[in-house]
Amino acid sequence: MLIELKKSLLLQDRAKEVIPGITQLLSKRPDQFSLGVWPGYFHRAKGVEVWDLDNNHYIDMSLGGIGATVLGYADDDVDEAVCQVIKSGVSSSLNCPEEVELAELLCAIHPWADKVRFARTGGEANAIAIRIARGFTGKEKIAFCGYHGWHDWYLAANLKQDALGGHLLPGLNPIGVPQSLKDTAFPFRYNNINELKDIVSKNKGELAAIIMEPIRNEEPIAGFFEEVQAIAKAEGIVWIIDEISAGFRLNSGGAHLKLGFEPDIAVFAKAIGNGYPISAVIGKADVMQGIENSFISSTNWTERTGPVAAMATIRKFQKNNVADHLVDIGTQVQKGWNDLANKHGLKIQVGGIKPLSHFSFEYDEAQIMKAYFIQEMLEHGFLASTIFYAMYAHTSEHVENYLSSVDQVFDQMMEFLRAGSLEKKLRGLPSQVGFKRLT
Repeated sequence: MLIELKKSLLLQDRAKEVIPGITQLLSKRPDQFSLGVWPGYFHRAKGVEVWDLDNNHYIDMSLGGIGATVLGYADDDVDEAVCQVIKSGVSSSLNCPEEVELAELLCAIHPWADKVRFARTGGEANAIAIRIARGFTGKEKIAFCGYHGWHDWYLAANLKQDALGGHLLPGLNPIGVPQSLKDTAFPFRYNNINELKDIVSKNKGELAAIIMEPIRNEEPIAGFFEEVQAIAKAEGIVWIIDEISAGFRLNSGGAHLKLGFEPDIAVFAKAIGNGYPISAVIGKADVMQGIENSFISSTNWTERTGPVAAMATIRKFQKNNVADHLVDIGTQVQKGWNDLANKHGLKIQVGGIKPLSHFSFEYDEAQIMKAYFIQEMLEHGFLASTIFYAMYAHTSEHVENYLSSVDQVFDQMMEFLRAGSLEKKLRGLPSQVGFKRLT
């Protein structure tokens, strides 16, 4: 029996008329899954359960709020804290005291940091960090490793060529980014210190910042971070660690604490607010103090719900040792993917740190296979893709039931793939790769 998606698909058609690309976030666009099959919208979410507009019920074993809801949807403790302050007002002509408390909490967790500034999204927090680095050094160029948002400084890497295509995502068009920013942002690959050295050598004395994710798909090789830090210190470059994805997943704080190094600046978002908009830029006093010499200011950075949600999330994370649970759940999922692929003779590549797991189909028909997998898992009652972000609300029972369905879908997929009929089984469109215009 096929699930009914009449209301969900109708709203997607309405959205096409008034919202370019259907939605605000590339990772939530229906064509990234399977256009015509992916429900797209929800009317309720709790724990790991989601109900779409047609009241279909799913267990979410996919993106976990794009990594933002690390505890689970509508967490009682976080929501209660937020509701309490809503009743007292979320904004006024005065500042909320919770921003001071949150700043103190983040500095206590990260003893190397002295100062904190807040924003509400990850991309803008990274832009703030880059502005701080440029202001502090008086230089403009950036070396980066990883994904750091949509702002001009980052997309400038694609003005000369599709530098981000080989580095991360293909097809990110820098239309609207000033041509004057060409040759100001340069990518290097994780664990490839020679690429960073080459960037530094070719732009001697011109780099303001090295910004990188602490960990994502690979473990750091011995000495990698030590060499990066040595280069930054020797050249007077601000070293920024982007913890937006990795932070508060492997430990109670930034992943850099677990990996054993201290940057000049670290940036947090996503997990620290459990779905409420909040981001933070923390750093050493001398670097951060330069923010007062630049105009970095916004009204909604002063609202109250973000800091309150962050403190409730962080304290629950610490109290319940959430990181260990996320790692355990992710470990179960990754092992399940590998075991089931081997069972069915399916070629997949599994990767990512355990709480941020993913796999890819190693076939020319990969996007057809992804769409089929998504389609059939929906019929089994799961929101599922080739990415799984663990939440504290996930249990081993959820994983067991999920893998039981994966077993059945992998079996069917291989049968149709061998028969050459897999694409005919799709009810929607194949999954898209990267950023493409949705018409």
